Amino acid sequence: MHTVAVLALDKVIPFDLSTPIEVFTRTRLADGSAGYRVVVCAEHPEVDAGHFTLRAPRGLDALREADTIIVPGTAEPTRPLPESVHAALNSAAARGTRIASICSGTFILAAAGLLDGLRATTHWVAAEALAAAYPEVDVDPDVLYVDNGQILTSAGAAAGLDLCLHLIRRDHGSAIAADAARLSVMALEREGGQAQFIALRHPPAPRGATLEPTLLWMQENLARELTLADIATRAGMSTRTLIRHFREQTGTTPLQWLHRTRVRQAQHLLETTEYAVERIGAEVGFGSPTSFRDRFKRTTGVSPGTYRRAFR
Repeated sequence: MHTVAVLALDKVIPFDLSTPIEVFTRTRLADGSAGYRVVVCAEHPEVDAGHFTLRAPRGLDALREADTIIVPGTAEPTRPLPESVHAALNSAAARGTRIASICSGTFILAAAGLLDGLRATTHWVAAEALAAAYPEVDVDPDVLYVDNGQILTSAGAAAGLDLCLHLIRRDHGSAIAADAARLSVMALEREGGQAQFIALRHPPAPRGATLEPTLLWMQENLARELTLADIATRAGMSTRTLIRHFREQTGTTPLQWLHRTRVRQAQHLLETTEYAVERIGAEVGFGSPTSFRDRFKRTTGVSPGTYRRAFR
């Protein structure tokens, strides 16, 4: 039987810990037999889980017999990784054991060196910190999970459930995974990625930066048809210089910055007004309903209508 070891580290997030335990324990095969054997293990018998203390039945030796290791997130993801845990995870990876993280558990895999050169995700709030701490990891903050084959990572909280269902589908097929999803009252595949859940905010307008007045002017004139030449004229620069300054100060191009700002404003209007989607697209500066819908879905992963139903 496929053994799943759930690794509990100090400050483990209870939600992240319980998700794989519940999902894999309740998975049943076509003949009614259990799909997985689940064990919880830790470096020490007692684990600080925040509001309570957890007693783990197994030590790190359980990782040696696991077919899959799940690493839940912790409330202190930048805490130094214990050497024994580092060694155990690397030994498991060398044996070919499948290893997956939930939420900030991605930091643990990164600290163990298991994500070097790989694409990975984590909760969008922590994505910038992950990328800064581990520049060798290709951090994608917009997806629910990333499957690299042996190593997998997932985004915040509920995305851990998406990841577990994905693993069940890999192991036992869609029918068994769909049954597990029904037991969890969860769609087998959710539309879009975690970009749709990112809190509303404009792309950064650095205080005191030379572009700050230009960025504020762009925010105030979203409904206008702004070209690169218009923005450069407002900034008092050539288009070439403008692009260079934008890269240095915002990390993106003028038009990409403008598109993202328009989409963020559209999100706000979808959440707070009853305006038709076509009107919202026009108010934030998109030339046609089609271009608005295409750009909105490209940025958030879902259509304007789906976003409104989720967040209105």
